[in-house]
Amino acid sequence: MQEHERYIRRCLELAQLGIGAVSPNPMVGALLVHQGRIIAENYHRKFGGPHAEVLVIEEVLEKFGDGAMAVFSESTMYVSLEPCAHYGKTPPCAKLLAEYRIRRVVIACRDPFDQVNGRGIQLLKDAGIEVIEGVLSQKALWLNRRFATRVQYQRPYIILKWAQTADGFMAPADGTQQWITGEMAKQLVHRWRSEEDAVLVGARTALADNPRLTVREWRGKNPLRILIDKDLAVTTEANIYDNDADTIVFNAAKSDWVGGVKYIAVEDMDWYLPQKIAYQLYLMDIQSLIVEGGRKTLDLFLNAGLWDEARVFTSSDAWGTGIEAPVMHVASASNQAVGPDRLTVYHRNNNSDG
Repeated sequence: MQEHERYIRRCLELAQLGIGAVSPNPMVGALLVHQGRIIAENYHRKFGGPHAEVLVIEEVLEKFGDGAMAVFSESTMYVSLEPCAHYGKTPPCAKLLAEYRIRRVVIACRDPFDQVNGRGIQLLKDAGIEVIEGVLSQKALWLNRRFATRVQYQRPYIILKWAQTADGFMAPADGTQQWITGEMAKQLVHRWRSEEDAVLVGARTALADNPRLTVREWRGKNPLRILIDKDLAVTTEANIYDNDADTIVFNAAKSDWVGGVKYIAVEDMDWYLPQKIAYQLYLMDIQSLIVEGGRKTLDLFLNAGLWDEARVFTSSDAWGTGIEAPVMHVASASNQAVGPDRLTVYHRNNNSDG
């Protein structure tokens, strides 16, 4: 079993390389072991592109040519997630492994998607392939917590993020902008944005801070920008409306699509607004969301219990007065220094096995 764990750990490392590029698909890593040696490894690189197992098969075919079938018959495929069993953007990976007669397949965890869950494993077994499953399953499930949340709960994985002073304030009392954390924290936030599908703020934050909500301090894609602006108080000259990324505006006035801006009118925004937003984003294949709003916006999601992680920066400065930051009522999952600041991470269900 230790040998299986070693190779599955490598699959998980490979899978992680796909973060920010494969949504709404899961991140998957795979490798093939022949005679005690890894002869091919890869990961799902982008949505719509070939899956990890396909890339591994292709690499072996290229390396071994006519001898590839003999190699497959003596090899073990390790994969971080159950091979798919349905036709989507690509053909079923389980069917491909069966066709190439892989001797054995070791799987970290089952795919929670209804069209796959257990079916890929059964397809492999029906083809006479030995299947071992459940190797480091909790780590594999945690890696794909965004995907699992979307398919199981019909909403994005929601990450709350804010910065606060040492005495618990997140903004000046007059609502003006005042930076709390240092440059390293800013860079980390930009990295986070590159890893998630969307980032959300409320109208007050957009008016006070005029944020771009893009990736400038990190290499990667810009997230979809989401603005809650009931009365369309934020003018189209604001940075959130520039051409660097698309923007969705949840409001009470209009539904329209103008260039890269989509206005979505929400009926009765005073009731169940975070639930309505989360479900609308699910319908749009948005798998993960960072909420970077002010206190009012954060409270919407906190009070609804509609969050999965909270990432909180605390600086060493004290203001003595201001808008108080939310107080978390769950134990912290981790604490670490980020430059002069401290990052504390909370999980709503405290089920991390990372």
